Amino acid sequence: MLLHDDRLFPADPVTRGIARRLYAGIRDLPIISPHGHTDPRWFAENKAFPDPATLFVKPDHYIFRMLYSQGVRLEQLGIARKGGKPAKSDPRAIWKLFASHWHLFRGTPTRLWFEHAVSSIFGVNERLTPANADAIYDIIAGKLEQPEFRPRALFERFNIEAISTTEGALDDLKWHDMIRASGWGGKVVTAYRPDSVVDPEFEGFAENLASLGELTGEDVFAWTGYLEAHRKRRAYFKERGATSSDHGHATARTANLSQAEAEKLFAKVAKGKASAEDADLFRGQMLTEMAKMSLDDGLVLQIHPGSFRNHNASLFEAFGRDMGADIPRQTDYVTALKPLLDAVGNEPNLTVIAFTLDETSYSRELAPLAGHYPALKLGPGWWFLDAPEAMLRFRELTTETAGFYNTVGFNDDTRAYLSIPARHDVARRCDCTYLAKLVVEHRLDEDEAAEVAHDLAYRLAKEAYKL
Repeated sequence: MLLHDDRLFPADPVTRGIARRLYAGIRDLPIISPHGHTDPRWFAENKAFPDPATLFVKPDHYIFRMLYSQGVRLEQLGIARKGGKPAKSDPRAIWKLFASHWHLFRGTPTRLWFEHAVSSIFGVNERLTPANADAIYDIIAGKLEQPEFRPRALFERFNIEAISTTEGALDDLKWHDMIRASGWGGKVVTAYRPDSVVDPEFEGFAENLASLGELTGEDVFAWTGYLEAHRKRRAYFKERGATSSDHGHATARTANLSQAEAEKLFAKVAKGKASAEDADLFRGQMLTEMAKMSLDDGLVLQIHPGSFRNHNASLFEAFGRDMGADIPRQTDYVTALKPLLDAVGNEPNLTVIAFTLDETSYSRELAPLAGHYPALKLGPGWWFLDAPEAMLRFRELTTETAGFYNTVGFNDDTRAYLSIPARHDVARRCDCTYLAKLVVEHRLDEDEAAEVAHDLAYRLAKEAYKL
């Protein structure tokens, strides 16, 4: 077997036995995937995935960033340069290149996710090697031609109860409209990601603002019209199932300026005269504005700071965003979030979910904040922190002050569709391992641990994201 039944469980036999029992009670729960980046077009058109390389390698920055670090060029993986023609590539050659570098993933969560997918979905129980790469490619490619391996069938096979994609503020959401019109029962909703019209340093910001005005009929170069345009777009997204907004700013800075101060700042932004400090202040102001809008329309506010995005300048210039060059950075939350929390932090009907890539902030800042403010919840570890060791550290660093119920369960935050069941399985096993330790130390009774395991795997995410 490629996968051991006791993977990620404690080595101690007594604790392992408890973890097994806890896991048995939650392993088959439906998947709530409240935040991610799968392509809604897959579910709208329900076409067969073209080949194993396109399915596993091209969309997964966990995979191609590791290959890039070892000298593999992105063009070799079929990834096109920005503004260029689609990269011409042989998917079998990409797969074989991937197989020849598979040893790079030893000990990584990527290996866990990949091997879970090829074993549980495609019945392949051999470790990928250059020698068997062609044979495994043929097995997967052959099955992808079958109806039961199309996106909607896999959605049902994975036992996904609800999944959220993420679209920009200017997206027409036509794929979501097509899904709804199809009559298919799978719940696929969108999330409002307005970075391109909120971040003055986003490429094409002025043109994006103009497009926002055209879409909404608002004067988006005036502060009141700009805010009204966001309200209209949020309503448009909500009509298509959105329950959340998502904000990927570099820092957690928030602001709560007066009307006059906000108008003055926006005038600089709208005219393209904002300094770097002005841009950062404006992003912070807009987080608070979005939180205030959430009080009206009910969308959950997600804050994803702590990432130096597109750190590799030459790669960004050649290929654009999201090419595996996002790097964690030290992040302040206590001071940064205070203006927002002063404004809305005591609202029990608002949910603000804070994520981080800076583990040092968990016990020092985020857990104490979430353990106090009614509106604030802790998001699970993401990008770099969705590994087993980091998941366990998350529980150790946050439970003592925030408990379990000021967190929101797990989300997979992925565009790699076939890794979703694997990621949730890893999270469930890690939580059961942590809970089993509490039971064996007589800090929690096993019936309580079973209830917490269920909540972490299913209920908390479903309720926090209103799914």
